[in-house]
Amino acid sequence: MSQFFAEFIGTAMILCFGSGVVSNVLLTKTKGNNSGWIVITFGWAIGVFTGVLIAAEASGAHLNPAVTLGLVLVGKFSASQMPLYIIAQLLGAMFGSGLAWLAYKKHFDETADADAKLAVFCTIPNIRSYWYNLITEIIGTFVLVLAVLYMAKPEVGLGALNALPVALVVLGIGLALGGPTGYAINPARDLGPRIMHFLLPIKGKRNSDWSYSWVPIVGPMVGASLAAATFLLFGGS
Repeated sequence: MSQFFAEFIGTAMILCFGSGVVSNVLLTKTKGNNSGWIVITFGWAIGVFTGVLIAAEASGAHLNPAVTLGLVLVGKFSASQMPLYIIAQLLGAMFGSGLAWLAYKKHFDETADADAKLAVFCTIPNIRSYWYNLITEIIGTFVLVLAVLYMAKPEVGLGALNALPVALVVLGIGLALGGPTGYAINPARDLGPRIMHFLLPIKGKRNSDWSYSWVPIVGPMVGASLAAATFLLFGGS
């Protein structure tokens, strides 16, 4: 498997599970309707587990531009490969969220709540305060990337055995820090599906909330940079 395809399909798995579980919880007439936040966080965590398990051997399973940035900043990954990885991650996120939409197409048609439809694809803060929303994303991504840096093998990324630990970290972040913004902690995870929400012929959809879209991009990249600085400051290797 090529590194590009590994990052593409691994990220697609995250979004297939993640957008899928949000669809199951929020959309009308699903089996899991109104099953709650804990179900959503477990769905995302299992998506991360699956994506890492599939991609680890070929690409190191970054599956997140913030993770790629963190690994570059601490010297565990080549900066020259960063654009390739980010493009693959973005396209994979678009594809995975598209699969979830296709699986739940009839439920999208039955759902009147346009905000719920948007939430399937991207994050929406419960209280819109750009500064505090940004801080939340920075903190969540800082925790994720710092944990990944201590798991990562030199010059590559996560090994297959790290699929479960990183999934548990993502689960914990969702449960502990996901309440304010929906915990993007991954620019590709938010931007790719937001583009798909804009492009897909979703019945009764609202605008794609582009005024907020910079927060889940900037926040994770800042959080990753701070995690890398912390890792180097305390002698990580």
